[in-house]
Amino acid sequence: MSSAGHYRRGTCRLCGGHRLTEVLSLRPTPPANAFIAERELGTAQDVYPLDVYFCEDCAHVQLLDVVDPGLLFGNYVYVSGTSPVFIKHFKSYAEEIVSAYAPAPAGELVLDIGSNDGTLLRQFQDLGMTVLGVDPARDIAAAATNAGIETMATFFSRKLAGEILTKHGPAKVVTANNVFAHADDLSDITLGVCELLSPDGVFVFEVSYLVDVFENTLFDTIYHEHLAYHTVRPLQGFFDRHGLELIKAERVASHGGSLRGVVQHKDGPHAVDGSVLTRVVHEAEIGLHEAATLQQLGDKIFRVGTELMAFLKSMKASGKRIAGFGAPAKATTLMYQFDMGPDMIDFIVDDSPLKQDLFSPGMHIPVLPSEVLYSKRPDAVVVLAWNFAEPIIKKHAAFVEQGGQFIVPLPTVRIVGS
Repeated sequence: MSSAGHYRRGTCRLCGGHRLTEVLSLRPTPPANAFIAERELGTAQDVYPLDVYFCEDCAHVQLLDVVDPGLLFGNYVYVSGTSPVFIKHFKSYAEEIVSAYAPAPAGELVLDIGSNDGTLLRQFQDLGMTVLGVDPARDIAAAATNAGIETMATFFSRKLAGEILTKHGPAKVVTANNVFAHADDLSDITLGVCELLSPDGVFVFEVSYLVDVFENTLFDTIYHEHLAYHTVRPLQGFFDRHGLELIKAERVASHGGSLRGVVQHKDGPHAVDGSVLTRVVHEAEIGLHEAATLQQLGDKIFRVGTELMAFLKSMKASGKRIAGFGAPAKATTLMYQFDMGPDMIDFIVDDSPLKQDLFSPGMHIPVLPSEVLYSKRPDAVVVLAWNFAEPIIKKHAAFVEQGGQFIVPLPTVRIVGS
């Protein structure tokens, strides 16, 4: 196991506490988006620990092993704009935020932290707001800027927030979608948000919600990019210590189950929504404020893996060919944990041109365009992008009609087809 490019922290990144209990140990993996070109196949990829810890002081759940963010995000290959589901999600997201918190949006600034290809910002732009993105993925940031969404190719920080404030003025809305769990120093980011946010502005974030991870065994959302696995109670204390207030905590369906939080300055104009207390009470009821509850997740993962791999091994023993559909980051964790390598999966198809003709992290399974399902004709397809299973299966109904099977691994193993 390589130690290069990573370190292990010794304190909770939300409260600074030292009482940390390991609750889950997954198999070490390479960075989940570390796809490689054919010329790199002869070089082994470094793998890093994937151990999950619970803070006994504030109940925050997190990885302590931190991989160099330059390795994780500098040459990122995920873009939101290739998914019609996400485009629709971000459209309604922007409309809801503007309606509730920026009813006179003309010219107001929206800053998106981890803005990716600008899919969300374009929705705010269409509603009449001024938009600015910050994203360290150089090529994606440049493409977004060229497409009319100004994007700074760097990591967001308190220092950068001061520079943005000087140049652009305060932000009415700051967003961070599926990135507020990605940074080791969440305090620096939050202080930057606090400095940049206008007195009546809101910070809106979406993150994978630990309730969904636990209840639906969504363990594959655990990978090195995701350092934090959020629940509401620890976040309340964290924001309070930074002069902010969590006023809304809403469950949304994206990524198999996410939390959307809305935050304002402590003296802000909006009332605290009843959803915050609702989330805290539910988390306590299912035991997520106790390490012992989370330690049960390992048994749940084992049961899912046993069922899935028994089915796949039976197919392989019968001479069947199996492919994967989708090459999301979560697939790396799933495939490593269940030892689902090239002896099991012949190839993976994905609709993103950024991943096609590359090879999957560590397992080095080829990633091809989805059209090859009909030329290579595997007998079954494991939907690795299981959160998009319904639109994938609907779009490729012809594959099932021709005798193929779709296998959805999570939240429970499900077979679609003959």
